[in-house]
Amino acid sequence: MKTKYREFLAIEITPELEGKKVRIAGWVHSVRRVGKIAFLVLRDFTGTIQVTFRVPRDADDETKAKFKELVKKVASLSPESVVMVEGVVRKDPRAPRGVEIVGENVEVLSEAKSPLPLDVAGKVDAHIDTRLAARPIDLRRPESQAVLRLVSLAAKAIRSYLYELNFTEVFTPKIIASGTEGGAQLVPVFYFGKDAFLAQSPQLYKELLTSSLEYVFEIAPAWRHEESDTPYHLAEFISVDVEMAFADYNDVMKVLENVIKRVTDNVRNEGSTWLKILNHEPPEVTLPIPRISYKEAWEIIKSEGFDIEPGEDFGTPELRKLAEVLEKEGKTSGGFFFIVDWPADVRPFYTKRKGKEIIGGRELDLSESFDLNWRHLEISSGSTRIHRREELEKEMSLRGLNPESFEWYLKWYDYGMPPHAGWGMGLQRLMVPIAGIPNVRLATTFPRDMKRLVP
Repeated sequence: MKTKYREFLAIEITPELEGKKVRIAGWVHSVRRVGKIAFLVLRDFTGTIQVTFRVPRDADDETKAKFKELVKKVASLSPESVVMVEGVVRKDPRAPRGVEIVGENVEVLSEAKSPLPLDVAGKVDAHIDTRLAARPIDLRRPESQAVLRLVSLAAKAIRSYLYELNFTEVFTPKIIASGTEGGAQLVPVFYFGKDAFLAQSPQLYKELLTSSLEYVFEIAPAWRHEESDTPYHLAEFISVDVEMAFADYNDVMKVLENVIKRVTDNVRNEGSTWLKILNHEPPEVTLPIPRISYKEAWEIIKSEGFDIEPGEDFGTPELRKLAEVLEKEGKTSGGFFFIVDWPADVRPFYTKRKGKEIIGGRELDLSESFDLNWRHLEISSGSTRIHRREELEKEMSLRGLNPESFEWYLKWYDYGMPPHAGWGMGLQRLMVPIAGIPNVRLATTFPRDMKRLVP
């Protein structure tokens, strides 16, 4: 798109434009001077292009004087200053991509201070805390941009697939009166003289929407006040939520695994430029993604020497060992696997019970529920939901929740609620295998965690 400041992007400057006068704009990625020549590498969101400024040999004194000043001006530019450049395209096999611009003029649009908070060119590595403290500058690094572009491609792939299945994208309230699962981990806000909270999840609203729109999804922020300072936790994250009427957990698991397949394939096909920058290939996912029951998972973990009681949730060490065993046995797909039929007591109140089973000598109530893991990392969880009011009230009471606090939600179950199921997925966590990043903060524009409220 041509604008006042540029006619071409860096990637559009090709040898085929030989002899054409062009105008481009971007940031000073690097600059160096060799005698009467100044080399400026200009960067925009598509990449870089070399612009060479030199004093012409066969020119009058006035022209030579003009270009001497121009070379001097370019050589004095500070890295990351914003400039607009005019010049003529020239083929040159010595230049990056076999083409350069012979500069005729440069206008400084915004001068950058020196020194920079961190090295955008990436020659000097920086700790993640340093990078996040200077996030607007860090996001100018090609690697940082590549991750966020893959996040965008992943969201695009998810939306595209769900629209194909006739889902409706919805936008639920983010200021709520009560938590999805009680008061734990809620972030309070002061709302017109009343106590309110930021939504942990659109769970209750998306369930209600199945009684009208039937198939709904949302990609939006959610908040958790967790005392977890790990590479995989954020206080504010992007949650991908799906809910389907007239479906059970097997149905929505099929949707989920197809979402994972669509994301990995689309990122590989459309994001090759960014993957090359990151030197990463997404997992090869084949369907169906293997499923393992909670009972089978518990028995494997127990056999590996872990002291874990039947019915307990699995921690990171247990999941690491489980994933290691399953990968050795070929029971994952690109590292992905489902754990299904969890004990009801470790799942939220709205999860439908399945029946009883003996695990480790104990009789446990199981549920129609699942987690999708990539190796040790939980990517998504979901279940068949309870669609009858009396069952919901009973489950709330068993967990110490007061049904009266959820009357705004429960009362609509008196007017015809269909059987339904769904799941929620952390988009940034999905990017760990998709983009090959070690920390979910790198898949976040401006992360919010226990220590970080700015920038």
